[in-house]
Amino acid sequence: MSLFRKKNVEDILKNAAEESHQGSLAKHLGVRDLTGFGIAAIIGAGIFSTIGQASANGGPGVIFLFIFTALACSFAAFAYAEFASLIPVSGSAYTYSYVAFGELFAWVIGWALIMEYAIGNVTVAISWSDYFTSLIANVSDYRVQEWLCLDYFTARYNYEQVLAFLISGTSLDEIKSAPSTAGLMEGYKAFSSAPQIFGVKIIFDLPALVINVLITMLVYRGIKESRNASNLMVLIKIAVVLVVIFVGAFYIDAKNWNPMLPNGINGLLKGISAVFFAYIGFDAISTTAEECRNPQRDLPRGILYSIVICTVLYVAIALVITGMVNYSELNVGDPLAYVFEKIKSLHWLSGVIAISAVVAMSSVMLVFQLGQPRIWMSMSRDGLLPPAFARIHPKFKTPSFSTIITGLLVAIPIFFVDITMVTDICSAGTLFAFCLVCGGVLKLRMDPTAPPSKFKTPYVNAKYIVPSLFVLTNVLLYTQNKVALDYYLKFESFHAFMTKVPVYAFFIGFAIFSYMAFKHNFSLIPSLGLLCCFYMLSQLGYKNWLYFSAWLIIGLIIYFAYGRKHSKLAPLNK
Repeated sequence: MSLFRKKNVEDILKNAAEESHQGSLAKHLGVRDLTGFGIAAIIGAGIFSTIGQASANGGPGVIFLFIFTALACSFAAFAYAEFASLIPVSGSAYTYSYVAFGELFAWVIGWALIMEYAIGNVTVAISWSDYFTSLIANVSDYRVQEWLCLDYFTARYNYEQVLAFLISGTSLDEIKSAPSTAGLMEGYKAFSSAPQIFGVKIIFDLPALVINVLITMLVYRGIKESRNASNLMVLIKIAVVLVVIFVGAFYIDAKNWNPMLPNGINGLLKGISAVFFAYIGFDAISTTAEECRNPQRDLPRGILYSIVICTVLYVAIALVITGMVNYSELNVGDPLAYVFEKIKSLHWLSGVIAISAVVAMSSVMLVFQLGQPRIWMSMSRDGLLPPAFARIHPKFKTPSFSTIITGLLVAIPIFFVDITMVTDICSAGTLFAFCLVCGGVLKLRMDPTAPPSKFKTPYVNAKYIVPSLFVLTNVLLYTQNKVALDYYLKFESFHAFMTKVPVYAFFIGFAIFSYMAFKHNFSLIPSLGLLCCFYMLSQLGYKNWLYFSAWLIIGLIIYFAYGRKHSKLAPLNK
């Protein structure tokens, strides 16, 4: 069928060579730079912001969630590394899916990657703004007005919540002092003090918009400049993280680690979106393939090195902050700075952390902002997007038009979305991409005509292992967690049923995949990557599935209206 027409590797490499003669991207990246980009992308909002939310839900046992997520990402990373070695061109999972599954899947994954990079950068920009405004307040007498550092809908919601408390008889002082309601005051103040135009409150996150503009300008300017800035920022934030770990280790109270799982497995799993978001970004390395000096050798190394380094740092940081204070105190926007502010002799370090957080999240935005235009460039080269998206700047050698559009896609949602919403949706899109890349490796392994890759994931036959895992999972669920089993077998209401649909989908998919693994002798590592990512996807909640599905429907409308007709693989365009 024309919807599933595929590209072969030889044609992709040939076309890439032709493109390089017409207007090539500059080749400046080596394995050290790629590892730096990976660390730059991974160590950001996760370690400086969302780790607090995950720790508050899961307790000290959040380290197990970090390790599990790292394993899942590592399995997926092997698949990315194998594809990157086989197809060393810009495009990442989009191009890989085009080869493995065909055009429709390629478009879907490309559309999902737009969500990962562009919408993910909205989250990072908002987190950057929180740390930046806090830093300004700590080092000077100037205070950024609340209506200039918050989105409109969050401010209005917080304002309405505070009004409800006031009507019920709770005073403002009581709202400010209670940990559960103190966070509402920023939105209340923003909505109360915001100026109006024609009766509409003017509330937006100015620092988030400014950093987005600055990063977009840097990425537009060139890959060499972006690389140098990224490497410098990575050195700064790793140095600060190591200082935090070393100094904080002397203030750990082991009593805070007991119990390790205060809210049980269910509490731990509440943090899965926040923890997974901490790892998003390593796949962006593969989008720079055409700017690597030796992509087939260096891309796999850069991807895997960055995950290993970041996992060690994440686990160490989680142990330190949950050891310094009780886990219940960590549901704050700046958990690292918070734990050191509680120790008078270490107040200076909280300021250093705030500075490094600003640097760290700038580097994350840089890598994400690099990745998105290169995805669009690849889609445009294939005819699925207008030619303007493939335009290369004659002087800077960057995808200029795509870079500007990416900046706009980040800027617009900053006005009206909150950080939790975009974190969850971004995680859903990324996990979906990971599943398809792992599945793509398995698909190629079944194709005897597929060309060999210079980097190949070690093969372990999953014929019996995956079905055994499926049986073991069900046995443990039945014997060890009957409460969960009873919950998923009950159908109290339509809403209750919908909340369980993602988990039902996972077990049905697990059963089908077990049969396929047995029949086709699947490779174990990409199989585990697909299953782990699918499991995490099932834990995000059905609303995120609905949001993601709505996003995909919009993408499919665009594909059938434009991409399918203009595809270079379409019969009329041959």
